[in-house]
Amino acid sequence: MKLWGGRFDKETDVLVNDFNSSIRFDARMYREDIEGSIAHATMLGEQGIISREESEQLVTGLRELLADIQAGKVEFSEDNEDIHMNVETLLTQRLGAAGKRLHTGRSRNDQVAVDFRMYVRGEIPKIVKMLLELERVLVRQAEANVDTVMPGYTHLQRAQPVTFGHYMIAYANMFCRDITRFEDCLERMDECPLGAGALAGSTHPLDRQRTAELLGFARPTDNSLDSVSDRDFAIEFLSACSILMMHLSRFSEEIILWCSWEFKFIDLDDAYSTGSSIMPQKKNPDVAELVRGKTGRVYGSLITLLTVMKGIPLAYNKDMQEDKECVFDAIDTVELCVPVFSAMLDTMTVRPENMAKAAAGGFINATDCADYLAKKGVPFRDAYTLVGRLVNHCIATGQTLDTLPLEEYQALSPAFGEDVYQALSLNTCVSQRKTTGGPAHDEVLRQIARIRAFVEERSEQ
Repeated sequence: MKLWGGRFDKETDVLVNDFNSSIRFDARMYREDIEGSIAHATMLGEQGIISREESEQLVTGLRELLADIQAGKVEFSEDNEDIHMNVETLLTQRLGAAGKRLHTGRSRNDQVAVDFRMYVRGEIPKIVKMLLELERVLVRQAEANVDTVMPGYTHLQRAQPVTFGHYMIAYANMFCRDITRFEDCLERMDECPLGAGALAGSTHPLDRQRTAELLGFARPTDNSLDSVSDRDFAIEFLSACSILMMHLSRFSEEIILWCSWEFKFIDLDDAYSTGSSIMPQKKNPDVAELVRGKTGRVYGSLITLLTVMKGIPLAYNKDMQEDKECVFDAIDTVELCVPVFSAMLDTMTVRPENMAKAAAGGFINATDCADYLAKKGVPFRDAYTLVGRLVNHCIATGQTLDTLPLEEYQALSPAFGEDVYQALSLNTCVSQRKTTGGPAHDEVLRQIARIRAFVEERSEQ
């Protein structure tokens, strides 16, 4: 008979039993379930709700059960539905009557709520650690390429000159925000729902502050209804995962473009590329493509949980069993993608000569030409129009702003002098962009130092 079967005269239909069961996926929370049960049993003994002797029996039995599970000596049963019922059944088989006292003052609703929080809470530092390593890779690439000039793009059209180091720090800033989003999520979930019961707490004198303390939470949750029905922490976590994957996907798209023959700004290491079964010449950026593809998978997890929760009245409803698979899949996907992406970046070869060649075309110093005139006293909008005409003239005559003769410059405006060529060199264009956040050498070094400090601060925690 089910642990909850006292109300029922018939056994659960086998189809319903299979449909209802979650042990095939929530078994991964066995450690959290046992740790939560140890805290609950400890508190029950301290409060005199059960005897000290029974409390100690439960704690010892739970620790032994955990060791056996970790040693592969335990098989979970589909008949016991979920990890919570499996643990309680196994414990009762070992301890007898004492095992039946474990669930005193507790419901599966607050039990699963605390298990799930603890599981997500445990995964966030792992993801943050992976992101910190990614940041270190970006810092290394940025330091090696502070002066590697390349075109910056808008609308995927060459726009203005930047450096590859500047580009790497742009992504480093994105991943800094991802890290702080996970940190914020971790701070908000730092409340313990254990003791909220099914929805209305308990008539037993539970010490919820004590169980929160034993499980490493800052405090107990404040409302029993909200405690068991809240999955905001999981939704927020999936949102942080989705934004992270969006950043990885954008970066992947750039990698895919950059290693194509049309760009050839980088070469990916053979260890992080694949070939074709029919075309011998192919070297495919499959890591970047898979990261880009798996992003949709994580988005799907977020939408799944938002959709599950959108129509649920207070408090717990069985719909909420659908919360875990999507979160577990997102965790597995993120923890698969970040390390391999970091390794791919760390081993890639940068091609400065191809970047410089691309930067020399496309008139990416046109804005600097307009700024040159503005500094000579020409109103910027007039300077903008003049440079537009210069670009048209260069296109028609097969020239660039660097090769256009001075007399042709001066035919358009007497403000042009011989110093125009120095002003329009790409190195000058980059080095003069000293404003905060710009691509100038010293400014990129400042940005690198800030990212390094961000990483070091968290690495020491």
